[in-house]
Amino acid sequence: MAELTHVDPATPLDEVVEILERDGAVIVENFVDSETLAALQADLGLGLEAAGYSESGYDGTKTKRLSSLFQRSPQPMTNVVLQPQFLGAARRLLQQPTHMWIGKLRMEVTPSIQISFTQAIRIDPGQGRQPLHRDDAMHLWRHPGPQCRLQLMLAMTEFTSANGATLVIPGSHHWDDERAPTYAEAVPAVMPAGSALLWPGGVYHGGGANTTDSPRYSLSVGLDLGNLRQEENQYLAVSRETVLTLPEEVQRLLGWDRCPPGLGQVETQDPHLLLEQTQQELATRPRGANPLM
Repeated sequence: MAELTHVDPATPLDEVVEILERDGAVIVENFVDSETLAALQADLGLGLEAAGYSESGYDGTKTKRLSSLFQRSPQPMTNVVLQPQFLGAARRLLQQPTHMWIGKLRMEVTPSIQISFTQAIRIDPGQGRQPLHRDDAMHLWRHPGPQCRLQLMLAMTEFTSANGATLVIPGSHHWDDERAPTYAEAVPAVMPAGSALLWPGGVYHGGGANTTDSPRYSLSVGLDLGNLRQEENQYLAVSRETVLTLPEEVQRLLGWDRCPPGLGQVETQDPHLLLEQTQQELATRPRGANPLM
C-alpha cells in the first residue's frame, strides 16, 4: 500500500468503518473546521511551549507532550470528540453486544465507551522515530480479537514524511501477538492540517522522525470500552466546574456514566446524577458561592 486511504466528512460512516476494519487506519481530511483548529492552536500552543521534553526515548527526548486537554480547551475538544465519523466509528467498532447469565436469565449487555486518553504533541526538529507499538498494550489486550480502542491523531500543522508524520502498519490489527513490527512495513500518515488519522488500538504505529527545521504539532484522543480503566484519569484531569459546562454526551464520555451492567456506579446509581445535583445546587446558591466546597 503506497499510502493510507483518505476520506472527507461527507463519506458515509459505513465506508469509514469498512476501511478501518480492512486497513486498520483511515485519514479524514477537513476533520475539524478552521475555527476549531485555530482555537486548539491558541489554547494548547503556549502550554506545549512551556512543557519540558520527555525524559524517555519512547516518548521522545525532543518531543513535548501536554495532557488534560478537556480542561485546557473544553469547547474545541468537544468538537473533536463529537465528530460523527470518529464517535460513530468508535461506537460501531467497540460497542459489540455480549451476554451474561444471572441465574436462568440470559441478559444481553452492550458496553459503553469513554474518553481514555488526551494529549497534545509537539515533535521538534531532530527527533527520531518512535518505537512501533500498539496502544491497546496499555490494557494487555490480546490479538487477534475484538478491538477495545479507537484513537485519532489530529494534525494541528501539516503532516509530511519529513516532519514526523505518524507511521502506521496497515493491517497489523489482524496480526497475532508474536509478530514483531518493522519500519519497512510502515506508511507515513501524510495529511493537511485539520485532518485526522483514525486507527484501532491493535494497529502498530509510532511517531515519525522530524528532519525539518520546524516543529510538528498534533493532538491525540483515545476512546476505549467503558469497562476498562481510563489511561488518563479524567476525574482528576478535568475539574467538575469544567465538566458542568460540557454537553451531557461529553460528560458521559469523560466517565460520568455507568457502563452496563453496573461499572462506575455511585450508591448504586448513575454518576451523572451527581452532576445534575451539582447543577441544581449551583442554580439555587448565592452568586459567588462555590457549589463544590
